[in-house]
Amino acid sequence: MAKRRKRKHDDFVGSLVVLLMLGAFWMAFDATRSFTAGLVAMGIVFGIAYAIVTVVHMMQEEKLKRSGIYDIDKMDGRQFELYLGHLFRSQGYSVEVTRSSGDYGADLVLQKDGKKIVVQAKRYSSRVGNAAVQQARAAMDLYGASEAWVVTNSEYTDQAYVQAKASQVRLIDRKELMEMILKMNPNAVPKPKQIMAENPQTEFKCDQCGNTMVLRKGPKGEFYGCSGYPKCRNIKAAPKQSYSV
Repeated sequence: MAKRRKRKHDDFVGSLVVLLMLGAFWMAFDATRSFTAGLVAMGIVFGIAYAIVTVVHMMQEEKLKRSGIYDIDKMDGRQFELYLGHLFRSQGYSVEVTRSSGDYGADLVLQKDGKKIVVQAKRYSSRVGNAAVQQARAAMDLYGASEAWVVTNSEYTDQAYVQAKASQVRLIDRKELMEMILKMNPNAVPKPKQIMAENPQTEFKCDQCGNTMVLRKGPKGEFYGCSGYPKCRNIKAAPKQSYSV
């Protein structure tokens, strides 16, 4: 849905620039009866539009860098949950980052002003589907929470938005996460690189195929699964532990 909105926005901007260029051409041609003058006018409009788009792009890129989202993209799931724990704590929530077996879909449990919120954290490189929404909704009931959120560094599928609306689950996507980060005191939360340094990723090779084993989460808790799945289905148990921030 987000990508579709971006495409529509880009198409609108492109169409607007073309119309302005054509308008400039006909105005210059009508005033001078010179085809060359019309082309020059079109070139001037294009140059101005290109400069504006370049400046906007540079501002957006600077915003991305200030948010630290590129470093967040490099985190594993555990590091992302710990980072979110610090982020929500800076907003006045008491935070438990659940790491025990059978967490029932709640990666974080927030409490503030007598309200309990369960959070499903998804550090993804692709769009998050409706399974995460279903897990968050189930966790809300099991933990007796009043709200359920899904937070990702990525975007959501159309099906996830439909499911979230029906389940009354709040979806926090990449853009909203960045806004939350940029609004807070920069000294209130450790930088993503600091979180990553203090909580290094645990990586080791699959003893069956040699691919990297990655931390995953299933109905019974965390485990290490082969990155070569589904060709290789080798798994290893992950340590059971709990973190509070």
